[in-house]
Amino acid sequence: MEYIQQQFDVNFSFRVFFSVNLFDPANPCLSAFLESKAEAAFQKKLLVVLDGGVAACHPGLAEQITHYLLQVHGFRLAPEIITLSGGESVKNDLSQLFTLVDAIDEHGIDRHSYVIGIGGGSLLDLVGFAAAISHRGVKHIRIPTTVLSQNDSGVGVKNGINYKGKKNFLGSFAPPAAVFNDSTFLTTLEKRDWCSGMVEAVKVALIRDAPFFEWMEQKAPALAAGDMPAMEELIYRCAALHMAHIGGGGDPFESGSARPLDFGHWSAHKLEQLTDFALRHGEAVSIGIALDSVYSCLLGWIDEAAMHRIVNVLKAMQLPVWHPLLEQQDGEPSPVIAGLEEFREHLGGQLTISLLRAIGRGAEVHHIDLDMLYKAADICKNLQS
Repeated sequence: MEYIQQQFDVNFSFRVFFSVNLFDPANPCLSAFLESKAEAAFQKKLLVVLDGGVAACHPGLAEQITHYLLQVHGFRLAPEIITLSGGESVKNDLSQLFTLVDAIDEHGIDRHSYVIGIGGGSLLDLVGFAAAISHRGVKHIRIPTTVLSQNDSGVGVKNGINYKGKKNFLGSFAPPAAVFNDSTFLTTLEKRDWCSGMVEAVKVALIRDAPFFEWMEQKAPALAAGDMPAMEELIYRCAALHMAHIGGGGDPFESGSARPLDFGHWSAHKLEQLTDFALRHGEAVSIGIALDSVYSCLLGWIDEAAMHRIVNVLKAMQLPVWHPLLEQQDGEPSPVIAGLEEFREHLGGQLTISLLRAIGRGAEVHHIDLDMLYKAADICKNLQS
């Protein structure tokens, strides 16, 4: 059989910047990046998409952005800043996706231009996906405004929306051109969002970095109480670990079945869906981490002392470790545990779950004992009180 073999590599590179008061006219962080990407042959345009919740918490933000980009630095800015409601609901409404695609078309945003998303992880997921499918790929810049998005999703390469009740069923792998973490946005977060965002740091420390977990054990009360310098350090270290894994793990676009960064997530995604997203993503992941840590203990992989250390850190961060949906419902299986089959489908047929061999060292299994899993859920219920 005759054939022609095609093979090529594509290099992706982007920076995550850490700043304060990003849109202060005296702050050159964003403007210097945009100026460094200027090309004489092309007139770059900027389209800004703003999370409505962020805008409400920071009065005058839209005007400040316009002043910074247009009046101070003279960039070509689309005549409107698009404001959309943030939160998970923005990923459940297809009309929002096409609102952005239509705006990209209307304002002439091409592959030499940028779409700038400012908001939480859900809005950034939507903005990145709209950019990725327009003109086969418009560059996007992320400005995450929550703990969760600054230390995890905002520094990754995935974008997406929910479809037919399935989280991130439609999506793309499209790395951002740059990410700008501005800690000023964290000052107006609700307590739940401040605390729930920390769980991704717990997750990545448990599978990759024991000293980081030990640091969080010491700092958990201060972090939960709103210590900003400690939070800034947590976000920086967590973002660095996520980026190291994505860039150095050999599978940045998840073509295989290995998903170590999904530790605690197989049940979390189902919990979010079943509670109609009343649970924050971080709260659901906290429950998932507790469940999988207890299961790891029942397997004999980690000892009880390690298991209790993990649960105690989550509780010190004011996060839940159990939910009633982990129990059987009127004699029927737990709908969360039944979701294992959906997770298998998501991975292409082979179930792959990340568990713990030790604090700081994750491992994968391809089989889950349901009786043992229900026992783990019962233990989590007792630990919740």
